[in-house]
Amino acid sequence: MANFYIFFLLSLAAANSPVVDLGYTSYEGRSLDGGVSQWLGMRFAAPPVDDLRFAAPQDPLSQTGAQQATQHGAACIPVADSLNTAVPSGTSEDCLFLDIYAPTEAFTSKKKLPVYFFIQGGGFASLSNQNYNGTGLIQASGFNIIVVTFNYRVGPYGFLAGDEVETGASLNNGLKDQIKALEWVQKYISKFGGDPDHVVIGGDSAGGASVTLLLSAYGGRNDNLFIGAAAESQSFANMLNVSESQFAYDKLANRTGCITSTDSLTCLRNLDISALQAQNVRTPYPGAPGNPLYLYGPTVDEDLVQDHTLKLFHEGKFIKVPVIFGDDTNEGTIFVPKSTASVVDADNFLKDQFPTITQAQLSEINSMYLTEDQTREFPNAQPYWRPASNAYGELRYICPGIDMSSVYAAANIPSWNYHYAVLDPWSEGNGTGVSHTVEVNAIWGPQYVSGVPPDSYWNINANIIPVMQGYWTSFVRSLDPNTHRYAGSPEWKTWGKGDDAFQRIFIRTNETRMESVPQAQRDRCDYLIGIGESLRQ
Repeated sequence: MANFYIFFLLSLAAANSPVVDLGYTSYEGRSLDGGVSQWLGMRFAAPPVDDLRFAAPQDPLSQTGAQQATQHGAACIPVADSLNTAVPSGTSEDCLFLDIYAPTEAFTSKKKLPVYFFIQGGGFASLSNQNYNGTGLIQASGFNIIVVTFNYRVGPYGFLAGDEVETGASLNNGLKDQIKALEWVQKYISKFGGDPDHVVIGGDSAGGASVTLLLSAYGGRNDNLFIGAAAESQSFANMLNVSESQFAYDKLANRTGCITSTDSLTCLRNLDISALQAQNVRTPYPGAPGNPLYLYGPTVDEDLVQDHTLKLFHEGKFIKVPVIFGDDTNEGTIFVPKSTASVVDADNFLKDQFPTITQAQLSEINSMYLTEDQTREFPNAQPYWRPASNAYGELRYICPGIDMSSVYAAANIPSWNYHYAVLDPWSEGNGTGVSHTVEVNAIWGPQYVSGVPPDSYWNINANIIPVMQGYWTSFVRSLDPNTHRYAGSPEWKTWGKGDDAFQRIFIRTNETRMESVPQAQRDRCDYLIGIGESLRQ
């Protein structure tokens, strides 16, 4: 009897502490109440430090014994708001970790479940969706998916560019980190009960931009790393080539004192992380009146990123897999300063983000968005804040998402688009409205995100959570948001073609339905997409 009891305790411990042997090391996770197991803080690449600073990601190093995978790894270091800022707590240059959430039964029986691979946002300057928990999505799927979240390098650590970097290091390392994590999933996800042949990528904001960049990577070369993609608030920023990025390299080298070195890149690599981070701040683009929201980002390197994203898609250089694109009603409100008191203020903000914009283009944008009759009063905000937000939201997010859906529909690839319009009383009152990426609270569940969800997602908007989770997990499972959608949810029809084009789902608590993109918005988007290439989007 005693031997049986000991065997029972050992079996229970093994069940609660699942160990996965990855060859280069083993990781011991945790099986939690509710049927979900998790492995946190697993290395998918070698620490990108010392000689690997500014280098492409390398294979993870071997470690003996079972490593504890019960705590999240450090997040990657963000761009600082001001000079002489210390490395933030909880962040590190050694940050290439991933987390896996899987149904416990899938792990123990070695099933082959669909995988949702989520890419964080943060403007390529920070990681804004740290440590999201996949439990809610797994439960919503009926325990039929696996969720992977991970870190990638941002700011100069991930996207420093210039002749020195191109010659002596590697460009676009933040994107290469993402690809490295996808390759890791291909090698190892089957050990957790996942199907490497059924990976769906997703992401919000810069993560949504990453989705479009991965779809068009290497000119649309399909390396079979994923079979579907879902982009939330896909971001189309000003994107520079290597020579255009040189100013940012030179300014960083100058501020750190490395500019006087015979080898400035080696000098930057040898800096103590605190000395480098103390100078890791935004600076204006050449010719721009002020700082952009985000300085560093993917670089047109003519290899991984062969050209600007809009051009690549319009040339058909993208991977042909089923896709979701979509946006929130008020994409621009959290970005535009509330102090925007005039058309000049609004134009200067746009120049800061898109320094190649011309006065003629600004005049046309002003006529569409920045007329006096479009001003509105909101608490602690100047009258042109909301009109400027409308312009910026459509220019950078909404119109490119509409264009992506049209490109995929024209290629006869299944494409769905959404307009997230869930009203929150507090946000409506202060003017931020249905703001950028707020839908993450519905997709993941408000208790599983790392930010602070609007209060309404716990009460009056609670009903939208199973609707969004149903569509999302259905797409992950079947590459169609309708197959396993939540009972009673309307059919989410594809974007359509010809006279039936521009169909998207309007998502609002207890009012979700299909809608057609209004003609006025289509007209505005036609103009904005038409100037997108000149804005380097």
